Amino acid sequence: MSAPSILEWVGRREEQISRLDQSTARRLAATVGDAPSDVGEPMPLLAHWCAFTPHATMSELSTDGHPKLGVFLPPVQLKRRMWAGGALTFHAPLHVGADITRLSKIDAIVEKEGAAGPMVFVTVVHELYEDATHAVSEVQDIVYLDIPERYSPPKPKPVWDNADLVEAVDVSEALLFRYSAATFNAHRIHYDLPYAQKVEKYPGLVVHGPLQATLLMRAALQHENRHPHRFSFRGIHPMFHFDDMHLFGHNTSEGMTLCTGLVGGHQGMQAKLIWKET
Repeated sequence: MSAPSILEWVGRREEQISRLDQSTARRLAATVGDAPSDVGEPMPLLAHWCAFTPHATMSELSTDGHPKLGVFLPPVQLKRRMWAGGALTFHAPLHVGADITRLSKIDAIVEKEGAAGPMVFVTVVHELYEDATHAVSEVQDIVYLDIPERYSPPKPKPVWDNADLVEAVDVSEALLFRYSAATFNAHRIHYDLPYAQKVEKYPGLVVHGPLQATLLMRAALQHENRHPHRFSFRGIHPMFHFDDMHLFGHNTSEGMTLCTGLVGGHQGMQAKLIWKET
């Protein structure tokens, strides 16, 4: 019998129930600079990524540290995988210590041929509920591609001049390890330098996409102290543990455009935030 096509995974569904407990919330706060949250208080935005963590045993991990594919996510044969971006709509707050239900669906699988070879894009849609309250709608974009023979950076996009928000981030191996621990993410490109350099051909440890998104969200909220309605992000250039990474933001009529990047250099992640109308 021939192996199933990865396209057969479109429409596959999964339901999980979890919670962000107080100890995890405090570890995340200590990592990204939030004020600690107690049980019953609103969860910091994007902190739900620390609630729904992998349950795979050690024998169920691939050599890269990710859970093996073929259960919920399709068995893509390309060896490098990245959380390429996503979009979230915030309907209601989630709370520390509350049970959260996440309904997930494989919404699309697209195979492409890029400049670096074959690519597979998998789009996952998540709907999060606290009791009967619909709290968050999320679209997650995952990309798979071959590991190159050598690192070839994407074409850089320059950081904007005269940003309304500029904030330095102390990127370090400790920050990447702590965020990996808070999200139970064993992907070795974030903490195993010999693996990142020799196997996946990166020049350094890779700063997590979700960590960059979280830092951008925190900076925007501190800058404006308003409630966001929508937030989207997209990685366009890897950021590494040795980079002097900064957060940049421009005010717009409806929210903010944001990015991580290097002062006078290239952008890493682009993001857009739309404030909730009052």
